[in-house]
Amino acid sequence: MYKDFYGLTAKPFSIVPNPDCLYMTSKHQLALTYLQYGISENLGFILLTGEIGTGKTTLIRHILRQIDMNMEVAVIFNTQISGNQLIEMILSEFELPHEANDKSKNLDILNDFLIEKYAQNRKVVIVIDEAQNLSMEVLEEVRMLSNLQSESNMLLQIMLVGQPELKAKIKRPELAQLTQRIAVNYHLGPLSREEVGNYIAFRLDKAGGNPNLFTPQAVDLIHEFSGGIPRAINLLCDAALVYGFADELTSIEPAIIEQVAADKQGIGINSVATPGEPAPPNSLAKDQDASALLQRIATLERTVEKLSLQVQWQMQELENRATSFQDKLITTLKEQLKLEREKADASQIQYTRIKETYLALKRTIQASRKQDTQPTPVIQASLDKPSPVSLPHHDPAPPDDPEDDNRPHKPAVWKLSMSCASLFVIILAGIVLYRTC
Repeated sequence: MYKDFYGLTAKPFSIVPNPDCLYMTSKHQLALTYLQYGISENLGFILLTGEIGTGKTTLIRHILRQIDMNMEVAVIFNTQISGNQLIEMILSEFELPHEANDKSKNLDILNDFLIEKYAQNRKVVIVIDEAQNLSMEVLEEVRMLSNLQSESNMLLQIMLVGQPELKAKIKRPELAQLTQRIAVNYHLGPLSREEVGNYIAFRLDKAGGNPNLFTPQAVDLIHEFSGGIPRAINLLCDAALVYGFADELTSIEPAIIEQVAADKQGIGINSVATPGEPAPPNSLAKDQDASALLQRIATLERTVEKLSLQVQWQMQELENRATSFQDKLITTLKEQLKLEREKADASQIQYTRIKETYLALKRTIQASRKQDTQPTPVIQASLDKPSPVSLPHHDPAPPDDPEDDNRPHKPAVWKLSMSCASLFVIILAGIVLYRTC
């Protein structure tokens, strides 16, 4: 909304952890050195604490970018879990199979994985963010994981990242063994006034804007109201740019910061009732409601992501089933079509045979008719031979016998009748057979 007005290429004060926008103060640089040392030297447990919004997660992501490719890394963000669930999540991060509710079997799988990577000279690192939410039972389970080691080397490194409550929790007597195994411990504190000014200028320059967009007096108030917490600084500065854009201001003055702080009081910004007094230290981190809200948001985001993956899987499954059903249907129809074609071919052959039989019978009948119409050779010869002249002699004519008239033609008529009857039966049988097929 305000990017074009202030000549920005991106939002400079996004609260999403982004390693590209990590401003390395002296505190962050020291923390980075400690963490890199702990990982490179394979020291076991590493502890990083800090107030909400001080940049712990951003720093961890920055470290993971720089980690040697010779390492296997698992990052756990959901910490409202049981001990067995933690083991299952670790196996999932390493893309290993796991047995539901079988802790012993899962530990064996993890141990075999660690031994395999140790033989390949590869390090294995587990990062647990928001570790202050781990129960005492799960923290003890984390300690037990450190027992997975060879005779002379640690097979597994664990980095615990969380708020100051984490440090207080692991100092309890029942977790004394865990405390003793922590080799690197660093607390990330808030920014100073100078660091706040440099942080704001760095963010603006990174987004292609004017590093001096906020006046020094405005930066003073930002440091006061934010308590030096980077996330609170981002909230104040982002809202100030929106207000400045609405009023078409070319620079951000203290009045804008006071207005933003008054409007956002109680949602991560310190009280503005007495702006001349220093803000209570770490007041943002002690806002338990804000912490709980952020945790719930993170949980919801993970739930939405899981549901999205599940929906995609179900859609793919339905699509596969539909494709399988379509293939089966096409195969069935092809087989049915083949059968129908075979029946049609058989009917055509039968029809051809019947037609040939019919034509043969027809030719036979025609030949019989021609033979019956021609005179016999004896009669023809007698007709051709002249008869001798004799006296007329008249014998009494015998009486006419009707059977004598039919006697010469009886065989031909009988043949014709039988042929017609046979032809009729064959044609009728062919018609019935054709309709049946």
